[in-house]
Amino acid sequence: MNSYHPKSLLNDLQYYITPPHSCSYLENKSARMVFLDPAHRIDVVSLSELSRLGFRRSGDFVYRPECHLCRQCLSCRVPVSDFQMNNAQKKAWKRNQDLTVKITRAADATNIHYQLYERYINERHADGDMFPPSLDQFEKFLVHSCTDSFFLEFWKDDKLLSVSSCDPLDDGISAVYTFFDPEESRRSLGVFAVLKQIEHAKALALPYVYLGYWVPHSDKMNYKSQYVPLELLIDGQWRRLNRLLNQEEIQQLGNSLMTTLPSGWNNPIIK
Repeated sequence: MNSYHPKSLLNDLQYYITPPHSCSYLENKSARMVFLDPAHRIDVVSLSELSRLGFRRSGDFVYRPECHLCRQCLSCRVPVSDFQMNNAQKKAWKRNQDLTVKITRAADATNIHYQLYERYINERHADGDMFPPSLDQFEKFLVHSCTDSFFLEFWKDDKLLSVSSCDPLDDGISAVYTFFDPEESRRSLGVFAVLKQIEHAKALALPYVYLGYWVPHSDKMNYKSQYVPLELLIDGQWRRLNRLLNQEEIQQLGNSLMTTLPSGWNNPIIK
């Protein structure tokens, strides 16, 4: 692989770029990832700066999509002070007020966490690239980390129902991954987990919860657009959506991002 240096304030670190591979979000599309040398353990300040530039962490890897003819992986974050729950989110919030929230270090994960993760992948994502689950996969993905990750745990009495893996940032929380009891679908635990992360960031006086990538043409990722206002990193600038987009608008946004050049770049040239 060739060495690669994106334009950022972190050019003293070493980056690499992967060969093209099948995209996890869009069918019949290829993807490439720029990633930080995993030998580096980075501090909160560095991870925060990388997050503001569109990077994401998975295990020991900090990466960002760098794809040919596609810019649909939009980093998104919720400005917590302005966020307002919609009706469905309010219902999910009320439905889970009987749960107890605990915070633990990801490094202290136990077999209880893995068993919940295993059930979640087997029953909810048997068609995904994380199937079949394994303890080694779980540890590499959610326990091993280049930073001080933590779990937000949701308990009903002595039963663990849901876990959200999070990274601390200097301007917020990065939501890495959430897994939950597949038999508790009525609770909308995925929605509740995001709402509790927003609440946690607000309690810490942190302005954002980073939700990872929103991909407009991927139906399974469109739940992220339900948290508004939502800020999107488009062409190196954070831009705010102040309302929900309808499906036609989401498709139009996705269409405009199917190029390596910013939408409208040729307007002054081609009339």
